[in-house]
Amino acid sequence: MSTQELGFVVPQDPFWPQEEILGPAFLDTQACLCALRGTDHVRSGEGKWQCIGNQTQGVYAVTTGKWFNNVGSGNLQDNLAISDATNTPDISTPLMYSNSTKSLVNVVPSDLSVWDQACTGENRTAFSTSYYRAADELSRNNTPVDAAPCWRPGAYPIQMQNVTSWQVQGCNEGFLCANNTVNSLPQFCPPITECQIARLGGFTCVFNGKNFGMGPFEPVVCQQGYYCPTSSNGTEMIPCPAGTYCQPGAPTPTPCTIGSHCPEGSTFETFLIPVAVLILADVLVAIAFLWYFIRKRFMRSREQTINGIRKGRSTFKVATTGYKEVPIEPDSEMLHMQATYMPTRDAWTGFEAALDFPTPESSTLDVSDSNFSPQLRAFIESMRRATDGARFGLSFAYSNLSFQPKGSARPILQNVTGSIERGSLTAVMGGSGAGKSTFVNVLMGKVTNTGGTVMINNVPGKIKRYKKLIGYVPQDDIVLPELTVYENILHSARIRLPRAWKDVDIQAHVNSVIDCLELSHVRDSLVGSVGKPVISGGQRKRVSIGMELAAAPMAIFLDEPTSGLDATAASSIMRTLKAIARLGISVIVIIHQPRMEIFEMLDDLILLANGQIIYEGPEAEVQEFFEGVGFHFPKHSNYGDVVTDIVTGNGRAYKRAGDISKDALIANWVQSSQQASIKEKHASIRYSRTSIAENNHKHRELLRKRGAPRLKQLWLCLKRAMLQQWRTRTAFCFEMALASIAGLLLGLAENSKKGVLFTGTYNTPYEVISLATDYKSVPELALLTAIAIGLVSAAPGVKVFSEEMLLYRREAEAGHSRIAYFLAKNISVIPRMIFGCMHFSTLILLLAVPIINWGTAFLANLVYFYCIYGLASCVSMIVRREDAPLFATMISLIVGILSGAAPPLSSVKDWHMEWLWRASPGTWLAELYFGQLVEPFRYLYNVDLAAQASGYHLDWHWRNVLFLLVIGTVYRILAYFGLLVGNRLRI
Repeated sequence: MSTQELGFVVPQDPFWPQEEILGPAFLDTQACLCALRGTDHVRSGEGKWQCIGNQTQGVYAVTTGKWFNNVGSGNLQDNLAISDATNTPDISTPLMYSNSTKSLVNVVPSDLSVWDQACTGENRTAFSTSYYRAADELSRNNTPVDAAPCWRPGAYPIQMQNVTSWQVQGCNEGFLCANNTVNSLPQFCPPITECQIARLGGFTCVFNGKNFGMGPFEPVVCQQGYYCPTSSNGTEMIPCPAGTYCQPGAPTPTPCTIGSHCPEGSTFETFLIPVAVLILADVLVAIAFLWYFIRKRFMRSREQTINGIRKGRSTFKVATTGYKEVPIEPDSEMLHMQATYMPTRDAWTGFEAALDFPTPESSTLDVSDSNFSPQLRAFIESMRRATDGARFGLSFAYSNLSFQPKGSARPILQNVTGSIERGSLTAVMGGSGAGKSTFVNVLMGKVTNTGGTVMINNVPGKIKRYKKLIGYVPQDDIVLPELTVYENILHSARIRLPRAWKDVDIQAHVNSVIDCLELSHVRDSLVGSVGKPVISGGQRKRVSIGMELAAAPMAIFLDEPTSGLDATAASSIMRTLKAIARLGISVIVIIHQPRMEIFEMLDDLILLANGQIIYEGPEAEVQEFFEGVGFHFPKHSNYGDVVTDIVTGNGRAYKRAGDISKDALIANWVQSSQQASIKEKHASIRYSRTSIAENNHKHRELLRKRGAPRLKQLWLCLKRAMLQQWRTRTAFCFEMALASIAGLLLGLAENSKKGVLFTGTYNTPYEVISLATDYKSVPELALLTAIAIGLVSAAPGVKVFSEEMLLYRREAEAGHSRIAYFLAKNISVIPRMIFGCMHFSTLILLLAVPIINWGTAFLANLVYFYCIYGLASCVSMIVRREDAPLFATMISLIVGILSGAAPPLSSVKDWHMEWLWRASPGTWLAELYFGQLVEPFRYLYNVDLAAQASGYHLDWHWRNVLFLLVIGTVYRILAYFGLLVGNRLRI
C-alpha cells in the first residue's frame, strides 16, 4: 500500500488526508481512516461508520472496509465537524458491505483485504490529532507538518517491512514501534544532520531524554533503563523495575543477582557482595598483620624488660662495690644463650666436645662412657638410630678412577687411586682446573665415572644409591631467607630422616643439632639473604651444615666451607667439622689456601693437579713427602700456602733446582712408596659375593626407610611454601595494591560506556537504521585485561621459582622429591592468585559494569592469572634470576597482544596464522569475553556477522575456560621439564 510520487514509491502516510473530509472522521488504533457516511450514498441512507486501511481508495468513494453502526443520531447531512465526538461507532459488531444485497452483513474476514481486516473502529487520539492538524493545515494551504513522513525537510521514507513480514514477525524484538501498524508499516527516513552525526558516533538520537526516530513511523530501539515487552508488539516502553536492569533494546528486564544494587530504571547492576567479600577479606588480612605486629612488639618488649632486670642487677652490684664492671663482649658466633645445656667455661662446647675423642677408624663410639653434653649424646643416639649401628661413617676406596665428558678431547680425571677412611677430616686441594670438584662429584654420585671403580665400605656398587646417606654443603650458603634457623633445619630433617620416626623424635634430633652447632641463641631468627643478612656469615654456614646433619648423614662433602668467612669464624667452622669427623662421620672438604691453624686440623690430604694425584695421605706426612723430592718448607711459614704453591706448579721459591712442574710431581707420586702402599692395600681387600649381598641388603633396607613419602613431602613443602608467602607479606600487599590500581584504572577507562560494550547491525529488516557498529570494545577490554593481569602477575610468578633454583638443586641432589616441591610451590600461590584476581576483577567490574555474570568474569580472569603464573614459571627456568621479571613481563605483554583484538582474529585467519594466536591464552580469554558480552544480544543484533568480522566463536564458553586451563597446565609441565633439566637451559 503506497503512492507514486516523483517516480518513487512512497509508503502510505495515514496522517496525510488523501481527500476532503466531509464530516466526523478519525484514525483508529490500526491507522484505519474511519468516517461517518450514508450506506446508500455518501450523504443518503442511514448514517454508518466506514473504516478503510488503504486511504488511497478514498473513504467516500468505496464501500470496502469495515462498517460499524453509529452510536448517536447524527449523519453527514448535519454538517458536523471532523472532530465531532457525539457520534461514535459501535465496535461490538463489525459489519461489511455486501454488493449482492446492497446492505451491511456480518464480517467475513477472508472477504476483506489485509489492511481492512486490521481496522478496529476504536479512536486513537494521538493518530487522530495529527490527522486533524494536517487537515487543517491543508485547508489553509499550509504544509501539514504533523503529516510529514520524515523530519528531514524534503526527505522521503523507505518502507522497511511489508505486510507479510509485519503480520508474521511484527515489531523486531527490542524495538519500540509506537506508531506502526499494518496500515502504517515501519519506515526509514534519512536522518537530520545532528542525528546522522550521532549515529555515526554510535549513539541513538535523543530528544527531551527519549529516543526518537527520524519520522513518525520509524521504529526506535528501546531506551536503556526501560524495556519493550514483546507481548505488546513494541507499542509499550515500561520503566525497568527495581531489582532488575535494562540495557538498550531490552525486551524484558534482566534480574539482578542476589546482593547486587539495581534501583528502578537501572541500566546495569552494581555488584555489592564481591565488594563486601573483598573488604572483609582485606580487613581480616589487616587484622592478622596487626595482631602479628602487636604480638611481635609485645615479645620484644618482654625480652627488653627481662634484659632490663638483668641490667638492674648489674647496676646494683656496681653501686655496692664502687667498681665498674668491664663489659664482656661475647663472640656472636659462639654465644649460646638459649641452649638447654650450658658447659663450664673451660670445656669444649657443642660438637667440639668430641675433639678429644680418637679418630674412630676402627672403634665404635661409646656414648655412655664419654663426658659429652646431653645434646651431643642425643645427637649420637639419633645417628645410631638413623644408621642402625654404632659405626655410622662411610669409607671410600677408588682405583684407577677416571672421568672424560662426552665430546671432550682429554679426561678431567685419570688414574686416581686412593681411599678416604670413615671418621676422618679429608681435604681435597689443588689449583684451578685440577679436577677437585669433578673428583668430589664422582664420589657423591652426582657424576658417573667413565673408568675405574669406587667402593663404599670396601664394597663395590653404584654410588647413586647412597645419595640419601651423603650430605653436601655447597660453597654458597643456600638456605631460605624467609625461614628461621630452626625452620630451615627442621624441614630438611622431616624430609630426609627415616619415615618411621615420629615428629617429636625429629624435633629432638633437630634441637640437638642446633645446640651442638651452637646456634641456640639465633634459633628463632630469620636467616635473611646475603644482601639483607639477619645472622652472621659464620652462623649462615653453620645453618647450611646443620641442614645436612639434620638428615643424619654418614658422610658430608663441603665445597670451600671457609669461603667468605673471617679467620675466627673459619677456624670455628673447621673445628666443628673436625669434631663431627671424630664422631665417625666422614667429612671431605674442598679447600683453598687454608691458614696454618686450619691446615693442621686436617687428618688427610688429597692433592690434585691435571686430574691426577700428586699426594694422598696424612696431613702430618705431607711436609716429609715434599722435602723428600727436594722442596724446602721455610720455618714459621703457612704450610697450607706452601703446599698450594707446590701443587699449582709455583713452588720455585721452595726448590732452587730441578723440575717443579705438575707433570713431574704426578710422575713422582706414581713412583713413590706411598702410592705403592695404597695399591697394595687395595689389592689386599677381599670381598665375597655373600658379603656384597649382605652389605647391599643392609644398605637397601637403610635407604628404603630413609626419606618421607612423596605425599608427606608434598605436605611439608606446601607448609614451608605457605610460610614463605606469609613472611613475604610486604610483597603480597604491593601485588594486591597493583592489582587494585590496574582494575581501578581499567574500570574508569570503560566507565563512560555504562556497560554498552557492543553495538552491532540490527537484525533484518531493521539493519538500515543501525548505528555505527562497535565490534572492538569487547576485544579491547579483553586485551587490556590480559595486559593488566600480565603486568600484575608476571613478576611475582617468576619469583615462585627463580629465587630458589639453587636451593631446589641442593635439595634434589639430597634426595628431596622434585614433583612434591614443584606441586607445593604451585599450590602455595593459588591463594595469591585468587586474592589478586579478586582485587582486580571486583574493581573493574564495579566501574566498567559490563553485562556479564560476575562469577563468569572472575573465573575467566582467574584462569588467565593461572596461565600467566605458569608462563612466568617457564621463564624462570630459562632466564637468569636478575633478568627473569623483566623478561616475563615482556612475554606476558606479547601474549596479551596476541588476543585477536588488533589485528583482528579474522585477518589472522586469512594469513593462515591462527595457530599462533590460538597458542596464546589471550585469544581464548578474548573469545570468552566476546561470547559472553555479545551472544546475549542475538535478539537485537546480527551477532553472527559480528563473530565473522572478529573471528571469534560465540558459543565456546566452557571450551575457552578448558583451553585456558590446558595452556596454564602445559606451561607448568614445561616449567617442570625445565626444572629437571636445570641449568643447561638458562640464558
